[in-house]
Amino acid sequence: MDVLFWQLVRLLIHSGYRIAQMSERGDEIWLESGHWRRPTIVRLVRADFDWSRSLRLDIEYTWQFVRQMNGRKIGKGGHVVNVYVMAYPPVDDWEFLVDEPLPLSEPADGAFHTLLIHSSNTAEMLPRLADMTGATIRPEPLTEGADPFATAERLKYEVLTEWRREQEEERRIFEYGKPLFTRLLIVVQVVMFLILEWSGGSTDPSVLIRYGAKFNPLIEMGEWWRFLTPMFLHIGFLHLLTNTFALYYLGITVERLYGSLRFLLIYTTAGFFGTLASFLFTPSISAGASGAIFGLFGALLYFGTVYRHLFFRTMGMNVVSLIVVNLLFGLLVPGIDNAGHIGGLVGGFLAAGAVHLPKRAAWGRQMKALVVAALLAAAGLWLGFR
Repeated sequence: MDVLFWQLVRLLIHSGYRIAQMSERGDEIWLESGHWRRPTIVRLVRADFDWSRSLRLDIEYTWQFVRQMNGRKIGKGGHVVNVYVMAYPPVDDWEFLVDEPLPLSEPADGAFHTLLIHSSNTAEMLPRLADMTGATIRPEPLTEGADPFATAERLKYEVLTEWRREQEEERRIFEYGKPLFTRLLIVVQVVMFLILEWSGGSTDPSVLIRYGAKFNPLIEMGEWWRFLTPMFLHIGFLHLLTNTFALYYLGITVERLYGSLRFLLIYTTAGFFGTLASFLFTPSISAGASGAIFGLFGALLYFGTVYRHLFFRTMGMNVVSLIVVNLLFGLLVPGIDNAGHIGGLVGGFLAAGAVHLPKRAAWGRQMKALVVAALLAAAGLWLGFR
């Protein structure tokens, strides 16, 4: 049964599951599927319970633990499969403990299933496990004369090696680049703010216009650089402070994911699209890095389209929530250039698609993103100047 246990772990991994947690002894392993909308969590336990009371206590404890999990939601249609691999079942009645699934929430949203696999019911239980997990479960029989202990150790070594490789790969994804341009952009923002204050005040419209704020009449007269310069100017200390903090946290994350040059292209493209959207829909003077910063949100969303499960397992819901909250805030509070925010979000997403992620070229997707970005920019400029 030790061999079967590690075979099940390996088969689930080959079917798209990943190890989320493992006990020190390796006799309890939690795996999760790659489907982020309808997740399946599998708990595999290699244990022998002499009496059903011990089994019942473990089932109840695990059920309550899953219900109280922080940061992990079993969505509609998702479920947990709690699997015991035993050499022999409890000596007293135990079947009633696994007959019916337990609800995970009220109203019922997902279910908690328990399967008990022992040496006498594998032919019946393995197809059920395959059906519940959507995995291909066809363990290979031991060859004649093979040492079960050595086989189990070999399978365990293979599984642990694969797990460590995946963990290292994920770590490298989040640590590809160093936040060089993020820090440089912050310095530029602060320096420009001090220059504005020295020149008469960062809230003075004439000072803002003189140093490159978005001002539609001057853009229409041919001062095209005003599509880029507003992202370095801020109106008041609070505006500078909030955008600097946002740039620091988002910029470091995006620059580590994409690398410095890609990050700079994403940031400037998003800033351009933010100013362009503001030029189209907002007649007032505007300045600030908000459009470019929303472009960093867009780059994170694009990351989620490439590494969907990793995105939602780590930062996804926080990113989506922050985007929604900030856009609603911009709609409800007067004086906020929401058009610039939305333009920056779209521009950042498209720019991220055009440069794509390091070491993962996808020329078809990149060309589509580049073409869409070019068409949107051309259409926006044509409409604006017309």
